Amino acid sequence: MHIEVKNLSRHFGRLKAVDGISFAFGSGQVCGFVGPNGAGKTTTMRVMATLDEPTSGDVFLDGVSVTEYPEKARKLLGFVPDTLPEYGDMTVHEYLDFFARAYGLRGRNRTMAVDEVEEFTNLTGLREKLIKALSKGMKQRVSLGRALVHNPAVLVLDEPAAGLDPTARLELRELLAILAQQNKAVFISSHILTELTTMCHRVVIIEKGRLVEEGTIEDMTARRVPKRTLIIRPVDRHDELCRELLQTPSVEKVKRDGDDILVEVLHGSEDTVAILLSDLVRRGYRIVEFRQKRANLEDVFMSVTKGELQ
Repeated sequence: MHIEVKNLSRHFGRLKAVDGISFAFGSGQVCGFVGPNGAGKTTTMRVMATLDEPTSGDVFLDGVSVTEYPEKARKLLGFVPDTLPEYGDMTVHEYLDFFARAYGLRGRNRTMAVDEVEEFTNLTGLREKLIKALSKGMKQRVSLGRALVHNPAVLVLDEPAAGLDPTARLELRELLAILAQQNKAVFISSHILTELTTMCHRVVIIEKGRLVEEGTIEDMTARRVPKRTLIIRPVDRHDELCRELLQTPSVEKVKRDGDDILVEVLHGSEDTVAILLSDLVRRGYRIVEFRQKRANLEDVFMSVTKGELQ
């Protein structure tokens, strides 16, 4: 399955909520979607899910246009919105069965689909519980089950971890990893960048409706965060080492953090880093730890936006 968002725009009067963005991802991948408040993430996802029509451009699911063939697209895609399930007087099983019927599943196929999605989302023991009696984390599982009940190839999730406790977020992350292993294409927005860093194969960043960066986290950090930050832990002589590092031409910034010294190196090639370590040892400093602090998605996000997440 290949998903392509092509020159997508959605305008509301003079407001360009989404302004000509293009990106792609595919089966077996978790693709993150981040941006500041009002960047256009939810609008983009609603168009992908056929809940809104674009002003121009289109979204293609293996070549199927979501604007020209919305019914066909809905069979290929499951959507988890940023709102929790309604129909609170239904039980979990009634709710999932209702949506299985809506997707056209009948008889034994419907029964098997609902049973399988209840088992996958760990809702089997809650199948007779009313939706309104569930915790937020359990309600989010019901939303995920609803999106999966027709076995779509693409899953789009709008802030699924918002408001969840750490345990529920971890469980959600594990479920999404399994779905990617099952060769589904997963597209997820979140304001918890540390989790996206560990979860995503690719990330798309938008601001004011426009795409500002996209690709693997490794490629984006190489482009956007060229400086290296080193973590050095000497046995002793911390202050002396800080002063000496500040005199080193390749070093731009030095910061003491307990027993660690954080060193920002300009144009930090591997040769530059290796030479720095050799010089410190040659000068008699006893180094017990010397490693590079890995740039993450938060570093990339801060470098391309004003740093305000939704």
